[in-house]
Amino acid sequence: QVQLVESGGGLVQAGGSLRLSCAASGRTFSRYAMGWFRQAPGKEREFVAAISWSGGGTYYADSVKGRFAISRDNAKNTMYLQMNSLKPEDTAVYYCAAADSPAAQTIVSERVDYWGQGTQVTVSS
Repeated sequence: QVQLVESGGGLVQAGGSLRLSCAASGRTFSRYAMGWFRQAPGKEREFVAAISWSGGGTYYADSVKGRFAISRDNAKNTMYLQMNSLKPEDTAVYYCAAADSPAAQTIVSERVDYWGQGTQVTVSS
């Protein structure tokens, strides 16, 4: 079992930045591909970014490519999402996800085994 806890959400103006963190506990963190999803009010959950177990492979949704950066520190059992140039359309609850697979593509295809509880990100115009 893996427990995931997100932090770092909040209210920011358009053009600003936030860094989300996802702290993992339980089984060996470095075994898992990790990623971020988000869900805006009235919309379906969507993929944001994914990272392989080693950090060597990353994937991004087209809507965030060039603005967001995913990373992980296996020594600290923590994953990050640096969000820059935020837009009002980035407003959503952001969820941390983990898959019992080394490959980031597992997250991209939403074969997720564990979810965090979510953290709210609100971008004002």
